[in-house]
Amino acid sequence: METRVDSTRRPGFRGDIEGLRAVAVLLVLFFHAGVAPVAGGFAGVDVFFVISGFLITRLITSELARTGRVSLLGFYARRARRLLPGAAVVLVAVLLLTVLLLPRTRWADTGWDVLTSGLYVVNWRLADRAVDYLAADTAPSMVQHFWSLAVEEQFYLVWPLLLLFAVRLAHRLAAGRVRDVERPLLVALVVVALPSFAWSVHLVGAEPERAYFITTTRMWELAIGCGIAILAGRLAQMPRLVAAATGWVGIGMVIASAFVLDESTSIPGLAALVPTVGAAAVLAGGAAAGGIGPAAVLDTRPLRAVGALSYSLYLWHWPLLVVAESRFGELSTGWSLAVVASSAVPAWLTYRYVENPLRLSAVFAHFPARALRLGALCTAIPVVCAVALHLSVTWSARTSPSTAANQNGATGHTAAGLGAGVLSEHPRDDPRGAPVDRVASMTPDPVAVRDDYPDVYDDGCHQRERDADAAFCVYGEAHSSFTVALVGDSHAAQWVPALQSVAATRRWRLVTYTKSSCPLAQAQVLSRTNGRAYPSCAEWNGKVLRALTGVGRPDLVVTTNADYRIAHGAVRLSAPDGDRAMVEGLRASWRAITAAGVPVVVLRDTPAPGANMPDCISAHPTRLSRCAFDRAAAQAAAGSVQEAAAAGMLGVHLLDLNDAICPTHRCAPVIGEVIVYRDSNHLTATYARSLAPRLDTALRAILQ
Repeated sequence: METRVDSTRRPGFRGDIEGLRAVAVLLVLFFHAGVAPVAGGFAGVDVFFVISGFLITRLITSELARTGRVSLLGFYARRARRLLPGAAVVLVAVLLLTVLLLPRTRWADTGWDVLTSGLYVVNWRLADRAVDYLAADTAPSMVQHFWSLAVEEQFYLVWPLLLLFAVRLAHRLAAGRVRDVERPLLVALVVVALPSFAWSVHLVGAEPERAYFITTTRMWELAIGCGIAILAGRLAQMPRLVAAATGWVGIGMVIASAFVLDESTSIPGLAALVPTVGAAAVLAGGAAAGGIGPAAVLDTRPLRAVGALSYSLYLWHWPLLVVAESRFGELSTGWSLAVVASSAVPAWLTYRYVENPLRLSAVFAHFPARALRLGALCTAIPVVCAVALHLSVTWSARTSPSTAANQNGATGHTAAGLGAGVLSEHPRDDPRGAPVDRVASMTPDPVAVRDDYPDVYDDGCHQRERDADAAFCVYGEAHSSFTVALVGDSHAAQWVPALQSVAATRRWRLVTYTKSSCPLAQAQVLSRTNGRAYPSCAEWNGKVLRALTGVGRPDLVVTTNADYRIAHGAVRLSAPDGDRAMVEGLRASWRAITAAGVPVVVLRDTPAPGANMPDCISAHPTRLSRCAFDRAAAQAAAGSVQEAAAAGMLGVHLLDLNDAICPTHRCAPVIGEVIVYRDSNHLTATYARSLAPRLDTALRAILQ
């Protein structure tokens, strides 16, 4: 988001752009507040990209026209004094709010997020996190919205250089006879826009989550605004009625995008043409349309006032929403709107006492080097503070006794007195598994618990959603005469530590085939991450099934999975029909395996708390019972598809160890001084390992 320019009526100022900025930020605010009709309010960011591209290119072309050159030092100095001070204030405030109001489990991530935001590369971090299954349950970052600022700053670094190169190259090729720079500038525009747009269209189909954040898929949106600025002289000559019609159609497209698009829309890509072309039409028609164009509405005092605050509003509203939801749980739309509205107070204070004084100061306006030093200081302060926070938390987690005690090796056994080891042989209603408010210690440290995951992730054999290879890992006795295969999604992968221990004890060979959001089922499952079609899951299933039934097949298959939504063709099935389709899909896979003479053990899916357990534990270390959850509700949410599928199938054995995970009607977050869940639905590796003796006993009974 580009900060505003002076709202005074100086030459070149366009109030309709200020009003368009207001419309864009309001769409974003309503979207983040959860206003249902504005499901596509995220398109406001696309509008900002077009506006920013227009404004910076207009500055560059104006300077070229006046002086025949562009001062890069002056350009970057203007960007620094307009953008960096306000951002620095918010980033430092985010660090303070984190330490004061958020659980310690959030501190290290926030420190890293602020660091990358201060350096304007956070969009790449968020892109990596978006396709990282281990980060899927991570709470929203307080600076997640800085991704768009990062995209713009990266564009600002490249675009002026490309324009200057294009102009100089044109002069050299024409032996200095180029008088109109429009053509070389348009060539530079095409060089940026067309590859970026093509890449955007491709990547939203291949990796939609990653495509949303990265710079290369967004450059074409800024380039659209750049093109309007390059052609501004021609566009100003449009007939007034044509210009007005163009502008009104454009504002209609911008507003319609907020109501037509939603979170299932692949953005950017073709769908992003609606808000971006709409914004471009407003910019294109505005100069010639005058009072009969959208300026009649946009160039009004209320919208200009909101537009003036748009940058600060954008910076402040999201951290306040994240803090409010962390403290009070999921907010209603009304409360979210109240929080968003309250962000106007710090936004105005930042605008009045930070942005404007520094932006308008003659000390910085006339001395670009000073402005750049100011920008460096505004970058350094939050970055240094963020590094300090991140290192302090990660160091304390590494050196905590509970974390050190957990460094017992992938195939090691959790001590008998820890985790499920404290429970009786028949643990149902065992009081030692009931929720309590305090425990003497916790393993691992809550700050480090999310890293207590199975080895298959680091070993590279757990497949991501985009992968379809039947990659596998081998643990235990590599040349054993008995092979057990663990197959399924991440809820199957969570049992790897337990099976590693069993394999070590029994001298078995353990082979793992696991893939994110992909059960062992011949059904058209939808991704649990984004709810979209998931063709790589079906491809992976086919390859894995051949490995499980062909030459070298295992002696036993262990599988489990989370609950899934099912589609039939392009139609998403309702719960009853979807459950029936899932039952048939599971049975089809299990039937193929048992037909090859391999028994199947189905582990009943574990009850899921639904909320991030480490965050809750960190927030309530002396009131741990507040993190307990209802067993019946959790099991109902998990569904009964596995039981229905296994019923009556020869060679298929349903194994339920949930009494050792949740012994009482309220599931405890900590049992035997071990944290049970590493997020909202996966067991910690330490607790899973403590279940190994029970799993060993159950498997031995099945195999006899």
